[in-house]
Amino acid sequence: MPAALDTLGDIAARLASSDTLSDVIPDVLDATRAALHARECSLWIESPAGLRRAAGVGPEETVAAEVASLIAEGSLGAGAVVLAPLVTGHRRLGAIAARIDHPLTREERLIFTALGNMIAPALAYAEHSEQLAVEVEMRTRQIEQQRLFIEKIIDSLPVGLYVIDREYRIQAWNRKRETGMQGVSREEALGRTIFEILHRQPAELLRSEFDDVLATGRIQQFQMESMSTGDVRTYRISKIPMRLDDTNVSHVITIGEDVTDWKDAEARFAQAEKLAAIGQLAAGVMHEINNPLATIAACAESMSFRVDDMIARHLPVPSECSDYLKLIDTEVHRCKRIIDGLLEFSRPKPVIKESVSVNEVVEKTLFLLKHHARFKNLTVHTMLDPELGAEVHGNPDQLIQVFMALLLNGMDAMNEVGTISIRTRRGRNAGEAVIAEIIDEGHGIPRTDQPRIFEPFYTTKAPGRGTGLGLSICYGIIAEHGGRIEVDSAAGKGSTFRIILPAGGRA
Repeated sequence: MPAALDTLGDIAARLASSDTLSDVIPDVLDATRAALHARECSLWIESPAGLRRAAGVGPEETVAAEVASLIAEGSLGAGAVVLAPLVTGHRRLGAIAARIDHPLTREERLIFTALGNMIAPALAYAEHSEQLAVEVEMRTRQIEQQRLFIEKIIDSLPVGLYVIDREYRIQAWNRKRETGMQGVSREEALGRTIFEILHRQPAELLRSEFDDVLATGRIQQFQMESMSTGDVRTYRISKIPMRLDDTNVSHVITIGEDVTDWKDAEARFAQAEKLAAIGQLAAGVMHEINNPLATIAACAESMSFRVDDMIARHLPVPSECSDYLKLIDTEVHRCKRIIDGLLEFSRPKPVIKESVSVNEVVEKTLFLLKHHARFKNLTVHTMLDPELGAEVHGNPDQLIQVFMALLLNGMDAMNEVGTISIRTRRGRNAGEAVIAEIIDEGHGIPRTDQPRIFEPFYTTKAPGRGTGLGLSICYGIIAEHGGRIEVDSAAGKGSTFRIILPAGGRA
């Protein structure tokens, strides 16, 4: 009995000291073969395809049919082949088979049975570990494939994209950021602070932008111009908060999109809308100019007759001629002011921003519109805050275009009859420095249409009365000035368009 315990202890020690069961199984089988004085000792495993010989020592005389027959009978065997079944719980894993030339002694049967009891859990654990390793490998491969797929998506985007953490260190950098004259490779960028990579931009400005997103969780958007490619290009920069734990902002995603072509197209659309407005004014202008021209013609004709008559009679020219000339000069300059105002508004000009008085913008807009034949039927009330100065940083021509579009829309909404009110006032803070409101008494805008009125090409006007671009362009112009347009309206109760502009903003 002590010899049997020594053998079992040796086998148990070998099983415990090995990390991989397959490495120790041959030694265990060899020790078992020696302890049983067997010709062959082999390990058989149940598999979906049936029994298979997993390992063995000695000549391979035992066949699967013999082992399967004994397992099916539930017999340990008493002839040439004996079995030690491998069972864990209610699950049968296989058996250890030994081919012997003598009946097993009580000690040998103890060793053989104990061996099966020790190897079964080890085998089950090894099998589970193997399955787990396969599953981990598969999941790791899936995660890596998913990572590469997401990385490929990010790299395929036609925008520059990078991500920083709360320490301002770059955690992602897509391929678009690697291209161009100022491109930086991903390997060079990752792990470094954004200030080291974007060293041409003021560090304090970058820090304040990121800090605002990290602190407030609000998306930041602005436009900037760059000559890094040799030409002036316009980029829309978006800074987007990202939360890993769905609570605090942990990262900031920055996207830079080249919108130069879009800006050029927007400028062409804006110019087209401007020319359309000029076309609407043309009939009124011609009527307005005809009046002074008729006066001029009458004065000129009267002067001509009088002067010819006086010359023919060799008489001095009367003093009324001077009055006629002054009247002609006044009317000519009146025509010139009308034409100059329209030409100045219609010509495409570079967008240069300066200090602008919103009150002056309103007055210039009304000067142009008062020559519109249909607009003359309306009553216009102005309530302009006299304390407002040149507080807005913007482009006067673009702002005139916005006010003109909103006033013409109000005229259409009222079918050219009624009252339009224009009101300006000081806002609550620098972000809302000036507020201007255009109030009409028209048919109003249904609630279902209000979310879409600023979409390009969306219009509720009859065919031929609108392109659907006016409000969209107005929205873009005011947004570029750092402001916003709001609308309050109800069907049958008129509309109020509210323009809110900051004291100064980043375009």
